[in-house]
Amino acid sequence: MSKMCTEPMRHALNGPTMGTRWSALLFAQAGFDPAPVRAALQAAVDEVDAQMSTWKPDSNLMRLNAAPLGAWVAVPDGLGRVLRLGLEIGRASDGAFDIGMGDVGTAWGFGPLAATPARIRTAMRTDRVPTHQALEIDAGSGLVRKTSPVALDLNGIAKGYGVDRLAETLAAYGIDDALVGIDGEMRALGLRPDGQAWTIAVEAPNADRRAPHSILALQDAAVATSGDYRHWVEVQGRRLSHTMDPDRGAPVLASPASVTVVALTCAEADAWATACMVKGSLEGVQLARRSNLSALFIDREGDLLRETRVGRLFEPRPGPERVVDAGISTK
Repeated sequence: MSKMCTEPMRHALNGPTMGTRWSALLFAQAGFDPAPVRAALQAAVDEVDAQMSTWKPDSNLMRLNAAPLGAWVAVPDGLGRVLRLGLEIGRASDGAFDIGMGDVGTAWGFGPLAATPARIRTAMRTDRVPTHQALEIDAGSGLVRKTSPVALDLNGIAKGYGVDRLAETLAAYGIDDALVGIDGEMRALGLRPDGQAWTIAVEAPNADRRAPHSILALQDAAVATSGDYRHWVEVQGRRLSHTMDPDRGAPVLASPASVTVVALTCAEADAWATACMVKGSLEGVQLARRSNLSALFIDREGDLLRETRVGRLFEPRPGPERVVDAGISTK
């Protein structure tokens, strides 16, 4: 009689979302049917997109954007959670993370319209009220209102929240060990079947090719990276990052090449990585330390990359910083 196989089977599930793809890697015993889990995961990210997309005029976010000043608007629980977290990190980062940069991103060409001098001049106004002062949330009732003009855009946090929803969906199915992600934003649940942590590559900040810069081993944690090398536009011959500086109403000019943040949730990691990019290398490192973040800053120095590591996860190695060859994978 042949011996029954008790080795868990690998299941790699994926699907479309937010202009990219979601993924879930898990292991299960024979007889596990992945179809209902895949359907539930797709439904979870579809709900996030339906609530928070700036490309869908009927999304809950765009209906809030279209509402008149002072009018209370009912928002679903998911959108309410993300708005509250966005305002909280906005306050904690002194406005570096701002979920009200929708008009600025659009003016600079990160949207359906091309950048024009007139749109850019309008975006670079100096009377902008930080969104954590321009948005009021009544958490008990699920109502939100704008007290100052603001164009909400959750691109710096929605994908991270989508990853968290993937993790919550798997947990609802009793799946405690898995790796989920959307477009490089990742969250590790539990451990691999061999008892080891999940390994995740931190991408080298290289616009010409995709290659790992370093490797993280994560258990019950999330990671997100913000960088200047994937999404950009060219304005008058100059390449500009998609990360917006709220103080200037324009793309950041002196940011690191990338910032990677590890946190308990992917929404937090996503938002804090953006905040640190906006602050720049020096102030961003100071912000990360004040906020007790685990963060990896990568700066370009000619053909070299300089690392600055902050927090428990990144600092055990000796020395505050390290210089490596650009694009070379390191561990």
